[in-house]
Amino acid sequence: MAEDRRTIKVDYLARVEGEGALQLIFEGDRLDDVSLKIFEPPRFFEAFLRGREYTEAPDITARICGICPVAYQMSAVHAMERALGVQTSPGVRTLRRLLYCGEWIESHALHVFMLHAPDFLGYDGAVEMAKDHRDVVELALAVKKAGNDIVNAVGGREVHPINVRVGGFYRAPARSELDQLLPALRGALDHMRTAMDFVSGLDFPDFDGDYTFVSLSHPDEYPFNDGRIVSSGGLNIAVEDYENHFEERHIEYSNALHSIMRGGGSYLVGPMARFNLCYESLRDTAKEAAESAGLRVPERNPFKSILVRCVELIQALDEAISIIESYSPPAAAYADVEIRPGVGWAATEAPRGLLYHRYELDEKGLISEARIVPPTSQNQGMIEDDLREFVPSRLHMPDDELTWQCEQMVRNYNPCISCATHFLKLEKVRR
Repeated sequence: MAEDRRTIKVDYLARVEGEGALQLIFEGDRLDDVSLKIFEPPRFFEAFLRGREYTEAPDITARICGICPVAYQMSAVHAMERALGVQTSPGVRTLRRLLYCGEWIESHALHVFMLHAPDFLGYDGAVEMAKDHRDVVELALAVKKAGNDIVNAVGGREVHPINVRVGGFYRAPARSELDQLLPALRGALDHMRTAMDFVSGLDFPDFDGDYTFVSLSHPDEYPFNDGRIVSSGGLNIAVEDYENHFEERHIEYSNALHSIMRGGGSYLVGPMARFNLCYESLRDTAKEAAESAGLRVPERNPFKSILVRCVELIQALDEAISIIESYSPPAAAYADVEIRPGVGWAATEAPRGLLYHRYELDEKGLISEARIVPPTSQNQGMIEDDLREFVPSRLHMPDDELTWQCEQMVRNYNPCISCATHFLKLEKVRR
């Protein structure tokens, strides 16, 4: 073996969901190639949805992810309702936004404080961080619990909710049930105002990426589960046109497909995209938090995504409080469904970014075709592009420091590799 050959291996990347590997290949002092290798076995959700009843899709797809089951349920029910011509009431729509608030709160709180903050502070994980920052970890747990309680109250349980159905909910919560959540939510909002000072004081590496941002956009609200698909490059399409503008490609070294724009290459979905494309739709409390943290549009430093997630946490907490304060149970918890053949599309904004579903139903309401494009599949190419730009100026770093910063770059995206297979063994080779 040549003496100048260097190999760095990290057998398992902690603080992300799923398993994979990153390989960096150098020719002398030049970075020659970057490969994000997702080797977690495919789980074939799309295949075993075929032949199942349309009613089963929300509960089956929720099992794709234990962190963001609401996103999969919402995309599934919206697509089924589109295929079947179901019209839901405004009250049901509002309850769905509340459920989505709960998921954003719990997911963002977990990532910001437990998975990502240790990177900036030099800790291996949240347990080690708690020794010196016990107050921050306790704050994070309180905020996450406030989100869990929303999902439990509206969805029927905290993980893989069981109250969601095509047409609405099996049961609408009583006003008294939701009122009980308000003290904790108001406390969590106060916690996040305090946390913004802590997070904005972190040391962010100097890096600006060249991104095409893609997200949902709605004229009247910050996007959760409704709107058109827009991009920073001028794209503005209905959800049913998604596959005319985006395509998935098989990459030999990955069990996850790479999603790219037709003729346009990689793109970025998630908090940074939503913030840059939909800033004006943020609630005033969230805008104030962004301004106090020094965030401006366009924000292109991916390491500041931790700040953007804090802004979205405040957005979700504030909206949840507002919904509950004015809540009246809908007259009917769900709309009736008449079975017919059809095709339905939907896209919602999972905490990690745009999530696309398409289903074809036969005359019996059985699923004949299913397609699901998760956020991490869409971001995978962009992660590699970021590393190609980020690594060359840092080749002078010792192996352990460079490895740490590469891992941190990947965690900027909060990748859900389990969703995508459907990370991090790092190998750096010098030739």
